[in-house]
Amino acid sequence: MGIDLETIRRDPTTRGFAPLPKRWIIERTFGWLMFHRRLARGYETLPTRSEAMIHVAMIDLMTRRLTGENTVIWRGT
Repeated sequence: MGIDLETIRRDPTTRGFAPLPKRWIIERTFGWLMFHRRLARGYETLPTRSEAMIHVAMIDLMTRRLTGENTVIWRGT
């Protein structure tokens, strides 16, 4: 399929927290996706519906960035 996979291992001599290359990008993206409640739970029965919801979530993120609108915060209301 033309996909290259690179596994990044943690240095065994490092103590405490040390960010790993590229891993934070993936975790940040998962955080953005979990903002949408339907993706935080296993509501979808078909993988194509889950894929569609991921597209909707990323479109929402891009439009918020383009318009400068802040993310809605529901805590404290």
